[in-house]
This record gives sequence, C-alpha cells and structure tokens, in this order.
Amino acid sequence: MVQGSSYICSLVQSLRSASFPSKLANYSGYTSRAASNSLRHPSTYSDDEYADVDWDKLGFGLTPTDYMYVMRCSKDDNFKEGRLSRYANIEISPSAGGIYEGTKANRTEDGRILLFRPDQNATRMMHGAERMCMPSPSIQQFVGAVKETVFANKRWIPPPGKGSLYVRPLLVGTGPILGLAPAPEYTFLVYASPVRNYFKEGTAPLNLYIDEEFVRASPGGAGGVKTITNYAPVLKAIARAKDRGFSDVLYLDAVSRKYLEEVSSCNIFIVKGNRISTPAISGTILQGITRKSILEIARDHGYQVEERAIPVDDLGDADEVFCTGTAVGVAPVGSITHRNRRIEFKTESSLVWKELYSTLVGLQTGRIEDKKGWTVEIH
Repeated sequence: MVQGSSYICSLVQSLRSASFPSKLANYSGYTSRAASNSLRHPSTYSDDEYADVDWDKLGFGLTPTDYMYVMRCSKDDNFKEGRLSRYANIEISPSAGGIYEGTKANRTEDGRILLFRPDQNATRMMHGAERMCMPSPSIQQFVGAVKETVFANKRWIPPPGKGSLYVRPLLVGTGPILGLAPAPEYTFLVYASPVRNYFKEGTAPLNLYIDEEFVRASPGGAGGVKTITNYAPVLKAIARAKDRGFSDVLYLDAVSRKYLEEVSSCNIFIVKGNRISTPAISGTILQGITRKSILEIARDHGYQVEERAIPVDDLGDADEVFCTGTAVGVAPVGSITHRNRRIEFKTESSLVWKELYSTLVGLQTGRIEDKKGWTVEIH
C-alpha cells in the first residue's frame, strides 16, 4: 500500500517540477540537486557487506541507496532493455503522471536475500496500467528489474531483524501532453530505500478514526489501482486525524457510508472467534498482496475466512482488528473511533494477528520453509 502523506507530497512535487531528458547524462555521484544518471558496470558495485547506516535508528523514510533501474517505452511500443543507473533526481515532463508498486527485500539469518511475491506486484501493475491506458513491462521484465536493483543495492538491506529494503517500481508518463489523452512516452524505473516501521507507533496498536466526510474512492473510479491519484484524496483526512491524535483514517464506502473499505495505506481485517473477515474487492479497494497472502495463510491455519461487505456496526462485535500492507506488514488496531464512540479491541494475550504475522515474516525472511513458491532468492 501507499507510504504516508509526506512521501506522496514529495513525489508529486518532483513529478511537477522537472522534465525527463531523451538520454541519460554522465553522473559521478549522488546529490540532491542532480538531474542525471549514468550506468555503472556491476564491477563497480560496493563490496561492503552493509552501508554506513545506524540500523537501530532506521525508520520509514526515504534513504537514498546506490542504484535505481530505468526503462523507457513509447506509447505504441513495448518496454525493452533497461539499465541500472546511479540513484539521482530525474527530469520529467511537468504533465507526467504514473502508477507504482511496493515490495520488500529481506536478508535471512544465513545471508540470503529474498523477495516476496514480486510477480504479484508485476501483475497488479499490468492491470493498473491497462486501466490507466499505459503500456507496462512484462512480468519477466518487472521482476528482472527489481532483482537487478536489489542486488545492486544489497549493502543497504538491513541486518536480519533490523528492517527491510523497500523497493519502489514506478511507471510514469514522461512525454508531454496538454489535452486529455495518454502520454506519448513512458518510463519505468525502480529505486529502493531501507526502512523499518511504517507507523510511528512501531508495533504498538493503532488508533483509527472513521471520517464520514471524506471518501477514498467511488464505484467506477480507480480505487483499485495503485496510482498517485488514488491516494491524493486521503492526505487532508490523514492530516486532520493525526492532528486529533489518531494513527490513520478508516474509510467507508462512498455510496451509503455504511460499509468498511480500507485504511489510507492498508487493508482492514476483523476477527470474531474463528472467523476472519475483510472487505470484498469491488473496484474501490486495492488488491493488496499482503492482504492476499494473509487470507491464504489464515486458511492454512484453519480459520474461516470470508471476503464480504462489512457494515461499520460489525466493529462493535469484533474481538480483534488488524491492518495489512507491504509497508505496514500486519498491524494491530487498538481502537476505532466513529461518531464520538471509541470501540476498543483485544491487544494482549494470544492474538490472531500475531500468529498470522509470525508466519508471514517467517516466510519473507526464510525462517519458515517456503512451500508455496512465494519467495525469490537473489544471487
């Protein structure tokens, strides 16, 4: 899911303030003012096992790593070979826009590097690109670019238990267009940043607020597409909720304002006894890859799983509530406030979310044998 309002504001600002050059210029080192990149041969990658980072103080913010991956395409063509370049600012048309993905690379205790279901990110980008009238890389191109980017930045992958390398594939229209039409040219790029906890609460329970004034998405729109424009409507609602002391906003459906949809940056689950429920995918909710994985893991653990329309009133009977997303992992919810009523949920003793999260992280970090073929090892 999407990463925080400050990141989106920064990305939108960068998209508005530059233009992409037809060729990448020479570049000898990273600077925040740089607007060019240069290809560096793999032999010049750093042999340091780790970058110079205080991993114990790692949060969830952008830390520029060494390399990113760039691949370009015209609107009537297919994506072809891309290349690694030094991480740096890029110049793009002020009229550009895009869709993006998010995945993570983890370092295992025995020194391996694992990606988690990157093919699912590739598939989701392809579906999103089709909805937004954009070409997209193939699954093989997408996964290959992610693997190259991670390997080139492997020293930025935190030690086991200290965080992950967050990988951001981005597909943007980089050709100029004034009228309402698809861009004449597109660029696919991948960059990465070491991260730890997404929410400032860390693993502490979240306190959510249901804001009935704002909605995330409406039927027939692009709520199910991971694009910048999909999340712009939540920024004001998040800011208002955080000013009131809440962690994030839980949105209701745009039509009746009676059914749960999702949180600004993640999907929502409720637990009652042995039953785990999450809002059904209906075009307004992002098809989270962590969401999909948790549903399958929950079934494997013997839980009764259902995807359905969940009335907001069902929160009053829930034992537990938790959120899922690439950035947040699995995050427990301690309370949800709706119409001045604060509903609290179990956050101690034996909890479902902990059981599911332990399995998910175990698979992602190699502590649990992957019998599903979900992980991809990078050599």
